[in-house]
Amino acid sequence: MTRRQLLVNCTSGIGMIALASLLRGGSGGVEAVLEAQPPAGTRIARGTRGLHFPPRVKRVVYLHMAGAPSQLDLFDHKPLLDRLDGKPCPADIIAGERFAFTRGTPNVLKSPFAFSQYGQGGAVISELLPHTAAIADELTVVRSMQTDHFNHAPAQLFVQTGSQLVGRPSMGSWVTYGLGSENSDLPGFVVLTSGGNPDGGAALWGSGFLPTKFQGVPLRSAGDPVLYVNNPPGMSDALRRSSIDAINEMNRAHEVRAADPEIATRIAQYELAYRMQASVPELMEIAEEPVAVHEAYGTEPGKTSFANNCLLARRLLERGVRFVQLYHWGWDSHGTNTGDDIVHSLPQRCKETDRASAALVMDLKQRGLLDDTLVIWGGEFGRTPLNEARNGSKFFGRDHHPHAFTVWMAGGGLKKGFTLGKTDDVGYRVVEDAVHVHDLQATILHLLGIDHTKLTFRSQGRDFRLTDVHGEVVKKLLA
Repeated sequence: MTRRQLLVNCTSGIGMIALASLLRGGSGGVEAVLEAQPPAGTRIARGTRGLHFPPRVKRVVYLHMAGAPSQLDLFDHKPLLDRLDGKPCPADIIAGERFAFTRGTPNVLKSPFAFSQYGQGGAVISELLPHTAAIADELTVVRSMQTDHFNHAPAQLFVQTGSQLVGRPSMGSWVTYGLGSENSDLPGFVVLTSGGNPDGGAALWGSGFLPTKFQGVPLRSAGDPVLYVNNPPGMSDALRRSSIDAINEMNRAHEVRAADPEIATRIAQYELAYRMQASVPELMEIAEEPVAVHEAYGTEPGKTSFANNCLLARRLLERGVRFVQLYHWGWDSHGTNTGDDIVHSLPQRCKETDRASAALVMDLKQRGLLDDTLVIWGGEFGRTPLNEARNGSKFFGRDHHPHAFTVWMAGGGLKKGFTLGKTDDVGYRVVEDAVHVHDLQATILHLLGIDHTKLTFRSQGRDFRLTDVHGEVVKKLLA
């Protein structure tokens, strides 16, 4: 609540005391104080919005593999693990370490999968990702990612909002707040989920203290794409239009009285929802895509799948949506049963995502969109080189690991066919070119033409930004 709202809304108590004090004089009385305040409903954003320098890309699609894929079985091959497999982990490696579930002295666990080098840059990729391997020359692989958290919800929040606490704006919200959208008939920030809901929930695409019009809008690839966006029985388009006009007229009148900036957001969202009634059905008609496109992605119209969501992501990007976020849950490979081990469940997750991820990159390239689009693939943390063996389980699985994990990117402004970073001989710690989550966030904003230190918003007496008080642009990744 602003001071203006306090004085307007309080008719007794502290509000009247403050008003009486102002009316008695001071430096100009109440008129001078109110004139010194920003217009009613204004929230001061101290940072500068818009482009800070020429952008490398205009839009982002972030493929978040919720649950954390095992980098040691996909991108970071360690031959030493083959020789140490089944032996107790050397004490100096895990001295003083805290794990989410591993207890005692765990045994080393090798990868059961074969690795090869691909592309001119020689990217090392597992046999589980043949389609990703085929586009190796388009990829920028970072094998030296680090995070501060090793539980799913806080770590997912940290990657997507810059904080492990609920209530901070998501990356997509910061980007659309800073740059806006290129399509007035669709949200600037869209979310697509498959495989289940991510552990961090809707807070992963929330707008936090930013105006709510910048929060992510979930779309569904099966059934009604947006809940309640269609007219109910008996409601014509003309009646819907007149109803919205009447509601917005009342909202505008209330906005003048209450000086609440969220009322302006509500008005804008009513208008957007009305326009989406026409734009969304056409967007969702993926069945109209050519047969070759469906074969490339592995899509099945009418179903909910990561493949369908990748194709929808391309359709959203080419229509001017600024930030598209995909979540595919199920990568939590602890080895407590066949549903979450690295021998059975990890290959299944790869089968669900590998083909479509690669198809999205190549589809964007063929349409001339990849040069100004940034594609990101990765989870919230990595996996240990140790067998968790929780409660004596005989299935192979790996515990949560914040010290090292891998992401890959593709698109404009990046070095293609390039791998950055190195971990030690067992893949436990980063030994070369460490990249913190805040560094990745700073680099993403940099590619969009945003200085991460300048895009801030003042809330609760402090200037906040996506990267908190950390983060450096990883210039070695830039072309």
